[in-house]
Amino acid sequence: MAQHELVAAGFGGQGIMMLGKLFAEAGVLEGNYATFLPSYGPAMRGGTANCAIVISNEPIASPVLPHPKVCVVMNLPSLKTFEPLVAPGGILIINSSLIKEKAKRTDIKTIYVPANEIAEKAGMTKAANIVILGIVVKATGAVKVESTKEAIKQTLGEAKAKYLPINLQVLDAGLNFDING
Repeated sequence: MAQHELVAAGFGGQGIMMLGKLFAEAGVLEGNYATFLPSYGPAMRGGTANCAIVISNEPIASPVLPHPKVCVVMNLPSLKTFEPLVAPGGILIINSSLIKEKAKRTDIKTIYVPANEIAEKAGMTKAANIVILGIVVKATGAVKVESTKEAIKQTLGEAKAKYLPINLQVLDAGLNFDING
């Protein structure tokens, strides 16, 4: 069984839920099963938000991830909460634009990504989540780039089709980031 797990966490308004939905949708487009379990703090915008995503080629028993294999943290409180939970040998992706602390664990791979700066250079300041989505796709190989692009296209739909080129440009910026640097 091939199963991929991701927890993404940050403040409401950072696009955490969109990142998770796009990742799950890309998995579904490839014919896999996927779960998406959102969790919101007391306020949707500015409060804490996280989501758990499981993609598998077999039915998924539970969407709950006490020790995810991959974790994205977009702010310092999320780093403090979720770093201890990442499975040994897992991957921790840190938005180093907003988090200046370094990870404490040495039994996981840590990827520091200046996601806000990359998004700004790519032309869409508020798309740090799409940069991170590119990093997740590259680091995990859980879904194909083509499926991810199609998930973005379908999610934007006709109403927001004008934003497709810039979102794909920002995704490419994440995909082109050196995750081993």
